[in-house]
Amino acid sequence: MAQEAKATARTLRTGQQKLNIVAEMIRGMKAEEALAQLTFSTRRISTEVKKCLQSAIANAENNYNMNVDNLYVAEAYTGKSITMKRFRARAKGRGARIIKPFSNITIVLKERE
Repeated sequence: MAQEAKATARTLRTGQQKLNIVAEMIRGMKAEEALAQLTFSTRRISTEVKKCLQSAIANAENNYNMNVDNLYVAEAYTGKSITMKRFRARAKGRGARIIKPFSNITIVLKERE
């Protein structure tokens, strides 16, 4: 049975749908390829996802004694987190609601044999 290493869910300041696009991009890739993909991605949140992936790789190497060369992204999933609610003053004494969503990302790495 293959071992798996998991990066803790990070809370990132972006919407879940936007984060899921980046997670979909790296799902199933080798760890090295995923790092390269995230390095050259034009999406703003890809740098934060890259940090999370590097954390998962470090966990796999140090905590589970896995070979870094054989790691691949088995799972990368997102979830909703808190939502900050703000308001902006509008005409005639009204207010418009501004929603600032946060999301979680979890990356699970497994070792290929």
